[in-house]
Amino acid sequence: MDWINRCHFGDVRMVLRRMIADGVQVHTIVTSPPYWGLRSYLPAGHPNKVHEIGSEPTLAEFLAGMVEVFDLCRQVLRDDGTMWVNMGDSYAASSLSNHGRGKATPAINSRGAPQPGAAWENPPRRMPGEGLKSKDLVGQPWRLAFALQDSGWWLRQDVIWHKPNPMPESIRDRCTKAHEYIFLLAKSERYYYDFEAMQEPVQGTAHARRAMPKHPSGWAQGDAPHTAMAHQTVEAHRKTNGVGWGYSDADPKARTTRAANDPQPGVGRRARKLAEAGSGTKLNESYDAAIGSGDLTTTRNRRSVWTVPSEPYSGAHFATFPRKLIEPCVLAGCPVGGTVLDIFFGSGTTGEVAQALGRNFIGIELNAANESLQADRLRQPSLRLEAA
Repeated sequence: MDWINRCHFGDVRMVLRRMIADGVQVHTIVTSPPYWGLRSYLPAGHPNKVHEIGSEPTLAEFLAGMVEVFDLCRQVLRDDGTMWVNMGDSYAASSLSNHGRGKATPAINSRGAPQPGAAWENPPRRMPGEGLKSKDLVGQPWRLAFALQDSGWWLRQDVIWHKPNPMPESIRDRCTKAHEYIFLLAKSERYYYDFEAMQEPVQGTAHARRAMPKHPSGWAQGDAPHTAMAHQTVEAHRKTNGVGWGYSDADPKARTTRAANDPQPGVGRRARKLAEAGSGTKLNESYDAAIGSGDLTTTRNRRSVWTVPSEPYSGAHFATFPRKLIEPCVLAGCPVGGTVLDIFFGSGTTGEVAQALGRNFIGIELNAANESLQADRLRQPSLRLEAA
């Protein structure tokens, strides 16, 4: 079967099992699962309704289903592969009046324009249960992250997706939600991660800083910079360039252990921050002189809060990824020519970004109605599979 650069339609569990049987391996997974109890993307009576994720009666059933799906994902992921999972949160139903049958999304919105997803059905609001009280924040992202951690994944990072243009909310007893989570998970303790691709320009008034020696392996492996080899490299660079690495001479132990090898005694962390003695001024031109000669870098390691506006999308799909949100995940997790998997492919944004960055993609999607949306964004035709 030709898996690469196509979307495969059907139940995600069934398709993943076929990939496993065919020996398919991917470098990274970038995906956004449906949220529990938020929206049904298939109308009542649809033949694939039974396979839909997010409509489970209880949160525990939803999480168990997610663990099953991601256990299958782990089998198609290379041993050095990573997975990036985006998820937002929701609230328990606030009153009995919210409990009952779901209703269809109106075909026309309040401004008289066609409504995306008019055929979709909103599922019943989930009532408090399983320890949840009325109006409680469900905590879906972290419950899922901990469940995956318990199932054997390495939970390496929680990234905050800050939305500068969040959806308005008609609430008066809390703040408007303007963020979601992206979790970086790994199959193994050491994994492929392109450190250089995750650099960003130095921000604000910060000066260019001395470049940290590159790890001898050429690419990051989990916590590789903390290995003995990395420490030896840093120490050699410190001796060669005559600059300490951020210790303070106020620490007697540091002063004793480093004095013999330090060509700039007295220049510790605190001294280097100040422009001139007594001035209290920081981060001016004297900073460069204070740290001595040597290579400087104008970039820094990407921070864990990513500010990415939501993108407008005219197609009939509510939950489209912003492309700028997917780019760093693909760049960090997949080398050029590698393969990115999105198991909840939707309109195909992950595939579009992967192709633009010189990577391959594999998509899995339950709703075949999204095939036309994907065709507008992808260069390759999709391949339909019937659900089991």
